[in-house]
Amino acid sequence: MRLAIRKNPEVLGLRVGEVVEVRSKEEILATLDETGALDRLPFMPEMLAFCGRQLTVTRRADKSCDTVSAANKRLRSFVNTVHLDDSRCDGRAHGGCQAECTLFWKEAWLRRVSRGGNRVTDAFPATRLTEAQLNDAAYRDRSGQEPIYRCQATDHAIASEPIDWYSPMQYVRDVRSGNVTFGAMMKSLVWWTLRRGRASLRGYKAQVRLFNALNHMRGGMQLHDLAGDRTKTPREKLDLVPGELVQIKTVDEIKATLDANQKNRGLYFDQEMLPLCTHTFRVRGRVNQIIEESTGKMMKIPGDCILLEGTACTGKYHMSCPRAILPYWREIWLRRVGESGQQPLGQTATSESI
Repeated sequence: MRLAIRKNPEVLGLRVGEVVEVRSKEEILATLDETGALDRLPFMPEMLAFCGRQLTVTRRADKSCDTVSAANKRLRSFVNTVHLDDSRCDGRAHGGCQAECTLFWKEAWLRRVSRGGNRVTDAFPATRLTEAQLNDAAYRDRSGQEPIYRCQATDHAIASEPIDWYSPMQYVRDVRSGNVTFGAMMKSLVWWTLRRGRASLRGYKAQVRLFNALNHMRGGMQLHDLAGDRTKTPREKLDLVPGELVQIKTVDEIKATLDANQKNRGLYFDQEMLPLCTHTFRVRGRVNQIIEESTGKMMKIPGDCILLEGTACTGKYHMSCPRAILPYWREIWLRRVGESGQQPLGQTATSESI
């Protein structure tokens, strides 16, 4: 195999659809500081399993939703970072966390693979961090009874800079990189404008009525006010297991389970989940514990919390965020396939989401 030499391995300028190879453990360890990070973004022990594999760039991670301080509605900006297909954290080095977060990959941890299958390689300095030190870096503090973990999610804000919704260059990068088409980007902006309009409820409702009327003419999906009237939200026990087929209930059925904050027993039903209603998916797994991003502590999740295959967040309602977080589902929002109203497996949302 012919090897091409690249002078600056840290900036590849990758685009969506390009094939890359994850560098060797030794090469990646050589890029990390004593905290196991590059540009303050941790390289986690779980990512070593991908070394040597060839994967496709699914999105550039130029920006991302702030899931720690989400109340400020701001995005975070990353540099020289991408997301790769089929690469999620399995939580093995972090106490068995079940969040299955999408991994962030610095371009310095990757090498481009040309169309002819040739690898682009370069010389790297000697490793200055050991694998044992990398495993230790998965903890912020292990001295107490309850360990404090450190991962890409807990250090999300540390490894990025805030970006305002009105910053124009983020939208230019979204389109140039191939993350979204110009039309999809404009639709996302329309939704964001409507969302900010909630400050004036009368104005917001008028905007939604106009938007729904226009979207109805073009066959697009309608926006819904998901705030429910429950003070105490109900529960339904299905005891779902991985591999089972379920159908997501209708919008009206789900709204009937929500309180005024769009939550059922503390779990939020997001607008991103709306296009999936009435469609059928396979249960990916149950979530019993995740690392709380704001504290690094392992948080036990009481009650039912389900992951479904093929339901990752598209970012259409969140300024084209490419993070592809897996939403959590209450069992009361689902029904087993075989009950009334089901649709065939694989019939996912096809209408425009906004």
